[in-house]
Amino acid sequence: MIATDLETAVAHLRELIEDAGNILPFTGAGISTECGIPDFRSPGGLWTKNKPINFDEFLASREMRDESWRRRFAMQDQFGGARPGRGHRALASLYRAGKVPAVVTQNIDNLHQASGIPAADVVELHGNTTYALCLDCGDRYEFTDVRARFEAAGGHAPDCDCGGYIKTATVSFGQAMPEQAMLRAEELTRACDLFLAVGTSLVVWPAAGFPLMAKRNGASLVIVNREPTDFDDIADLVVRQDIGDAFTPFIAL
Repeated sequence: MIATDLETAVAHLRELIEDAGNILPFTGAGISTECGIPDFRSPGGLWTKNKPINFDEFLASREMRDESWRRRFAMQDQFGGARPGRGHRALASLYRAGKVPAVVTQNIDNLHQASGIPAADVVELHGNTTYALCLDCGDRYEFTDVRARFEAAGGHAPDCDCGGYIKTATVSFGQAMPEQAMLRAEELTRACDLFLAVGTSLVVWPAAGFPLMAKRNGASLVIVNREPTDFDDIADLVVRQDIGDAFTPFIAL
């Protein structure tokens, strides 16, 4: 059903959450917009201002590596102070209550971890932008270290001591999805009895297949998103309300 008002949406959502024993939240950019982080695809989103840099471009061009890091530092200056919103805090409350074993997210902003969910239980399908990795040896680099080296080099992306390229720990277009994260997300999807798709347009595959997998496995499906999705027709509840408003009643359960 599509809940036409906030009161009805919260009442049905509460009923489903109370009846569930194993809830899997699956979050997208919409959960972070109230934190001041714009999404990517909507008008005014990040990709309308800057064309994404594909992984092969990053590998092939020093100029593209420099530009990739220049954009990353600009994003840090603009959004680095973001803090978890009401949706993040509500899911963290459900985690502490034992209702949620883990969160699967398409986001790279680290806000689920900042809300209090341990990093081990945040399954990041698209990586994390708050640190970097060497693409060759896998060494981890903290953001402040990379920025200091970038600025010392006059605006050029630093390389690892092994000679490999240093890249934010995110999944770029053309880069392989993280195998272990995808496997864990599938295991969590098959085990849940309530799948919460929150703030995601459900258009990015293969991750968009998880709601369908959950539904086919007998779980209830709730979609909380401002805009319609291709999965609304099979959902048990569709909430087209502000995410923070819909989840505020579930904070600090």
